[in-house]
Amino acid sequence: MYTFPENFQWGVSTSAYQIEGAVNEDGRGESIWDRFAHIPGKVSDGSTGDVACDHYHRYAEDIDLMAELGIKAYRFSISWPRILPNGRGEVNQAGIDYYNDLINKLLEKGITPFPTLYHWELPVALHGMEGWTQRDTAYAFAEFAAVCSAAFGDRVKHWITHNEPWCASMLSHQLGMHAPGIRDWTKALTAAHHILLSHGLAVQAIRKNIPDAEIGAAPNFEPAYPATDTHAAREAARIWDGYYIRWFNDPLFGRGYPADMVHFYKEEGYLPYGLNFVLDGDMETIAEPCDFVGINLYTRHYAKEDELLDVFPFPDHVPLEELTAMNWEIYPQALQDTLCRIWFEYRPKKIYITENGCSYLDHPDESGRVDDQRRVSYLEKHIKAAHNAIACGVPLAGYFQWSFLDNFEWGLGYTQRFGIVYVDYETQQRYPKDSAFWYRDVIGRNGLAE
Repeated sequence: MYTFPENFQWGVSTSAYQIEGAVNEDGRGESIWDRFAHIPGKVSDGSTGDVACDHYHRYAEDIDLMAELGIKAYRFSISWPRILPNGRGEVNQAGIDYYNDLINKLLEKGITPFPTLYHWELPVALHGMEGWTQRDTAYAFAEFAAVCSAAFGDRVKHWITHNEPWCASMLSHQLGMHAPGIRDWTKALTAAHHILLSHGLAVQAIRKNIPDAEIGAAPNFEPAYPATDTHAAREAARIWDGYYIRWFNDPLFGRGYPADMVHFYKEEGYLPYGLNFVLDGDMETIAEPCDFVGINLYTRHYAKEDELLDVFPFPDHVPLEELTAMNWEIYPQALQDTLCRIWFEYRPKKIYITENGCSYLDHPDESGRVDDQRRVSYLEKHIKAAHNAIACGVPLAGYFQWSFLDNFEWGLGYTQRFGIVYVDYETQQRYPKDSAFWYRDVIGRNGLAE
């Protein structure tokens, strides 16, 4: 029996743009993803999040389903343009009312709300499509955090500032694959700094309104393993680690930007003016003390000396049956390794696994059953890895499966399905998959059977 600590938070995760829909309703402003998804060629199947899972209108039945499955905690994101249509200034009361109703429904069902403030829905009104390259956006985000914490803080005590700042900066401003679709290294590194700065400012704003709040961020983690036992491959792994993990986590824990990566970026010409975007006091603000760190992890990175910083290297050493529908390798040891590394290297007060899951394209049969045993296998292996990390002393306090519902998967549209609940996008019918019932049993016993 793999038993987890008492009061362990067994949850599920979603994000607003991926499930809510209703993008033009009740005073919501336009986000960079609204605009980006409507540009031809930016989403692989030509779709948008305009309707998605229609969770905006169906949240009550979705929360009822969570309760039936025994879910203890729900990580969702608050749509910035739904609360502040112009990014700052006038508050949209309809947006406040919507999240008040959602939070109250969760609490009524005994489900702990874990809101994320930024899951990539930057209001277009903030300097058009280049918002995070502007320093003022960090202060606008602090205003958003203040509004949300004041409105919901009497009932909500767990707060996540940012989801995956690497995606919001590098994937979005260096590689151009996510909104706003910019391809400029210097702008990407500038955006990364302003996102990190906004985190610290948001922590301050939330603490002011909710002194007993538990606050953290949820960075990406895709640990690098050398493809070969060579110096070049080990160097490739080191650079990937600095680019993907240390550039974001070192500042959060008061270490500043990693010197080896500052040197690398200068040598490559990505920082022609050095760290000129860092002003006095910034690093202290970024390192504002937090209560936990979230771990978003799906796979590992296979570092090859001839594919330096290749974001999507195909793992040619892996049999097809060990890949998910995303062509991501199933490697649960990466989760255990990362949990142990973060604990022993940074010593956070607490850790949550804020995202972990897999995409498979299983559909309902004639009876409505979705047999997704591959997902069950994936989740079981990763939950065992999490248990092993706890046995090593890691203060792991919760596990949030990604995702509760099949949803709009950003640049991949509706071509991937990460949910433990199948969504028929034409009818909006929900079908809990076999993995949902399996997860219910895990939660019920607070762990895995032998």
